[in-house]
Amino acid sequence: MPTVLAVDDSASMRQMLAHALRQGGYAVAEAVDGADALDRLSTQAVDAVITDQNMPRMDGLSLIKALRADDRWRGLPVLILTTETDDRVKQAARAAGATGWLLKPFDPARLLEVLGKVAPQPARN
Repeated sequence: MPTVLAVDDSASMRQMLAHALRQGGYAVAEAVDGADALDRLSTQAVDAVITDQNMPRMDGLSLIKALRADDRWRGLPVLILTTETDDRVKQAARAAGATGWLLKPFDPARLLEVLGKVAPQPARN
């Protein structure tokens, strides 16, 4: 079963994201910000990351830059899920190596559709 790391400083958002991902057949790991995500990635393999942009300690762009700078995670799909709509932030995310961009509030079906295009899909019975 593919595992997705959900990174968001909001516990309720992580809970909603985890629910949608589990309904889609994914295992879910959680992190409260980019620094926590890097700590978790050092001990747990994941198939994709979905991260918020605006978080304390380490934001989504900084997380993506750290992931792309490390050979272990250079090819890991990373989706940004945020309320941010500024085109400059989107361009910065692309330049940093984001795989995709989704806006909050998210549609679970759309989230799973986009994730399915960039990450391993769960086996269907």
